[in-house]
Amino acid sequence: MIIGLTGGIASGKSTVAAMLKEYGLPIVDADVVARQVVEVGEETYNKLVSVFGEEILQEDKSLDRVKLGKLIFENKEKRERLNSIMHPSIRNRMKEESREYQEKGHRTVVMDIPLLFESKLTHLVEKTLLVYVDEAVQLERLMKRNSLSKEDAMARITSQMPLREKVDLADEVIQNNGSLEETKEQLHDILKKWAIQI
Repeated sequence: MIIGLTGGIASGKSTVAAMLKEYGLPIVDADVVARQVVEVGEETYNKLVSVFGEEILQEDKSLDRVKLGKLIFENKEKRERLNSIMHPSIRNRMKEESREYQEKGHRTVVMDIPLLFESKLTHLVEKTLLVYVDEAVQLERLMKRNSLSKEDAMARITSQMPLREKVDLADEVIQNNGSLEETKEQLHDILKKWAIQI
């Protein structure tokens, strides 16, 4: 089975991913894959350089994310072009990694995809697991974790699809407002319900 793990900023998704890893389940992390596909010499890296030019590179020829970010932030067309290069590449690499884990005998693989619903990637997975927190808890955790002002933290939270909207889209939801122990219990119960051996 392929599980799609998702959440929102400061919802505790990484904590749940770490718990899944402790249970011996392999994790294919979309953020990690997104960094791998743009390493020097990778096909996606070469495409980006040919489309956006060498000004998106640092002195050592690696991708300068800040420059690229500025470039696409102000230009919708360039942003769409970037996504049309990055997204298929990330999807394919994630599918490849999942397949490799399954070939090695893993019956369950977790795809950690922050924008699972926003990017309409649910077709990649069989079950979706959402890590949920109330907005007040999310705000408090984000301010503390990233040393942000209330305004800056709120801006980051509102730039994403609200977690309460994701609740209706998910197969199962972990309420992560409480203790780590409570989170672990919920996760354990969900895996048991899905008949996943841990």
